[in-house]
Amino acid sequence: MTDLEAALRRAVRGEVGFDTTSRALTTMDASNYRRVPLGVVAPRDADDVAAVLEVCREHAVPVVARGGGTSIAGQATGTGVVLDFTRHMNRLVGIDPEARTAVVQPGVVLDRLQDAAAPHGLRFGPDPSTHSRCTLGGMIGNNSCGSHSVAWGTTADSVRELSVLTARGRRLRLGREWSGAPEGLRGLVDGELARLRTGFPDLPRRISGYALDALLPERGADVARSFCGSEGTLGVLTEAVVRLVESPRARALAVLGYADEAGAAEAAAGLLPLGPLTVEGMAVDLVPSTRGLPRGGAWLFVETGGDTEAEARARAEAVVRAADVVDALVVTDPGGQRTLWRIREDASGTATRMPDGSEAWPGWEDCAVPPVRLGGYLRDFRRLLTAHGLRGTPYGHFGDGCIHVRIDFDLLSADGVARFRRFSQELADVVVAHGGSLSGEHGDGQARAELLPRMYGAETVALFERAKAVWDPDDLLNPGMLVRPAPLDANLRFSVLPREPVDVEFGYPSDGGDFSAAVRRCVGVAKCRTTSVSGAGAMCPSFRATGEEAHSTRGRARLLHEMLAGELVTDGWRSTEVRDALDLCLSCKGCRSDCPVEVDMATYKAEFLHHHYAGRRRPAAHYAMGWLPVWLRWTARTRTAPVVNALASVRPLAAVAKRLGGIAREREVPRLAGETFSRWWRRRGGRPTEGGDLVVLWPDTFTEHLSPSVGRAAVRVLEAAGLRVALPPTLRGRAVVGDGTSRSPLALLTARRGQVCCGLTYVSTGQLDRARAVMRRTLDLMAPVLETSAPVVVLEPSCAAALRTDLPELLHDDPRAARLAARVLTFAEALERHAPDWAPPEVNLPAVGQTHCHQHAVLGDAADRRLRESAGLTGELSGGCCGLAGNFGFEAGHYEVSAACAEDQLLPAVREAPDGAVVLADGFSCRTQLEQLAGVRGRHLAEVLAERLD
Repeated sequence: MTDLEAALRRAVRGEVGFDTTSRALTTMDASNYRRVPLGVVAPRDADDVAAVLEVCREHAVPVVARGGGTSIAGQATGTGVVLDFTRHMNRLVGIDPEARTAVVQPGVVLDRLQDAAAPHGLRFGPDPSTHSRCTLGGMIGNNSCGSHSVAWGTTADSVRELSVLTARGRRLRLGREWSGAPEGLRGLVDGELARLRTGFPDLPRRISGYALDALLPERGADVARSFCGSEGTLGVLTEAVVRLVESPRARALAVLGYADEAGAAEAAAGLLPLGPLTVEGMAVDLVPSTRGLPRGGAWLFVETGGDTEAEARARAEAVVRAADVVDALVVTDPGGQRTLWRIREDASGTATRMPDGSEAWPGWEDCAVPPVRLGGYLRDFRRLLTAHGLRGTPYGHFGDGCIHVRIDFDLLSADGVARFRRFSQELADVVVAHGGSLSGEHGDGQARAELLPRMYGAETVALFERAKAVWDPDDLLNPGMLVRPAPLDANLRFSVLPREPVDVEFGYPSDGGDFSAAVRRCVGVAKCRTTSVSGAGAMCPSFRATGEEAHSTRGRARLLHEMLAGELVTDGWRSTEVRDALDLCLSCKGCRSDCPVEVDMATYKAEFLHHHYAGRRRPAAHYAMGWLPVWLRWTARTRTAPVVNALASVRPLAAVAKRLGGIAREREVPRLAGETFSRWWRRRGGRPTEGGDLVVLWPDTFTEHLSPSVGRAAVRVLEAAGLRVALPPTLRGRAVVGDGTSRSPLALLTARRGQVCCGLTYVSTGQLDRARAVMRRTLDLMAPVLETSAPVVVLEPSCAAALRTDLPELLHDDPRAARLAARVLTFAEALERHAPDWAPPEVNLPAVGQTHCHQHAVLGDAADRRLRESAGLTGELSGGCCGLAGNFGFEAGHYEVSAACAEDQLLPAVREAPDGAVVLADGFSCRTQLEQLAGVRGRHLAEVLAERLD
């Protein structure tokens, strides 16, 4: 391997990675399979690709071309050298609106092409659900389709010319009429014309095998089309000329409700003569909530287009009239359509969990049959599932007869794997009996290539092998795929994981307490690799800042998987590779909500840091900022905040303090409040007013010591709404809820003083023993509150999220933790639930800012939206993460990424704000980031409302 690496470094101008991290990140795609490569190369251009092929040929090392790594059949994994085109060969070379073509490099993400084509009224026809991260090279390799294939076909239908390098270094320009054909290909076809005319099923979604029938003379001998779907086994794509189609100016969506999926499937083919853009099917067992959908147990999503909204609606209504439905709905509002389509796009991840939370896996992800036979096929498919004791949730492209499904295979035990093999063989026979294709979209890979003889017969598969030998006589390119394949039950990625649960600190309630199961949640669909955020989404800010796979949620999950496997990452919890990848995780929790399978990397990071630093000295920042509540309480007790502020304003002293504390030199140290929130509370009397419901206002560390104005404003608004406000007790023992302390002489003698804390700073730095101690002390203090029905109102979103999730998951053995978590309300939720008749003061101004990432991921912001609307605060807040994220943005080495995260959404939104707009930022980190990077003062919603009470 050393000689190979050295030779590649001499020959290639792009990056060559033979390190553990580079290899670990590419062991898997979105399939059930895992292979450990020797190294990864990110070529800069076609010359680099040629150099890699020459070196690897000399060393007899296979080469695997990889796009976005979202392949579901295993074809993006390999044991040799992996080519990563996403880093450099990702340019959109040009668009010709007149010719309706585009020239692209293989690493271009589909959405980037769509964005560039849209101003010309054009688009690329195929649109897989992974459109925000899949690459054109990967789409060509798999012959991808997507939901609009009934209108615009597969990727092969959209390819004009392909620039390809063969394994022996020949540069070919593939096209029609044998253009670019390698020597021997035409002779092979001429000798097998009869087989090519009769041996291939005639259906719109036949993706399995090589498309040799595209080389027939009556089909234009189209070498480029034949190359599509070859899964990187024939040549390496370096550039493509693709066809664009006219995008309808207006669209409408008809959602048709049926009693069951068989009814929907049987109806789909009958709608095709009406010329729809999509005919997608989905059953009720895949939909978390049927709210907003018409009545039924299954639905068809039928999209229509037109030059005007009226024309698109008329076509949708014609579809409804032609369909025999239980109920129907026509949606023309683009926002409403996006909401419905999001259900479909997330299905590939959502379907990896059964309704009861158990795991489900790909493997039979996308069989296709003639659309008129889809209903019968689905009934046979369901019967076969039942016979094997398996469960699955079919959905997909009903108009093309293509079905996606994840099945609850047991891929961890020998018996379960044997059942997986038997089921696969029997289902292949069912598909063939219905005249279908083993793959209708995602390719064969390792998942289905072994079964191709059942579909094509031995002679046609032998013809595939001969074609492979013409293109790649040395079997250098992606060996083991399509021809001479590895068994479908070999190289399973789960086989290397530990069989016994790993000893961990968090409870992982959704994964049965098993950390391995939690890591297995990441199936590789890579929604975390999107380069733009839609709506209030947050995931994954560090990837958008760096573009590095290691800084995506998927990349970190892959490294944790390899850590547990122990084959490539061999030092377990002490792994520096895992530590370095997690270092730029902001713990924003965006993946907990935005990832289709709810990977919770913030929790995994805290878990890892706890074990990694067990018994060892931690980074200085963990002591400086992890123990921030302690340092701030000491400052408050000694009343030295003015002294600290004065010292921090002396630049040389501040520089020394920042270096000792592991704080970024670019950061300003926030000023401490002269009077803490609780001291102000005691000064004003320390007791609730008379009136309505009692609410306990949580004095979080940031409100208490850094932004007491937020607490004071919240008290004013809550009391104006008729609520009685109290602070938590500060004495353990018998305490009175409602006065913030206890005046009982006996209590003063017998109880210990303390202050509540959610433990967030300890959790985020992985000091879980300390976090647990702080949380138990908090539960002791809150015992009198838990005996009442009073809600706990938390103003800082990150602290509220910690109490809602980290507290019960870390203290999973203490029932009080779940009881306190259930009491936590945000400021807006408290007003909505406990003062429903109160009308907020009218602000009547536009609002900008950012929904706090923890609020988006854990708490939800529906109540906040309604409160802003009632107050006349107009406009939408941006998504993403501010980039400061508690301690993250203050830590040395994080400043550039922190600032880049702010530039992604927050700072542009503030710069583009209309005059007089209110800048909302409920989190202390968000307000600090705005002040330090933009010189703008952000305010908590409570402050804005309190100001208008006057």
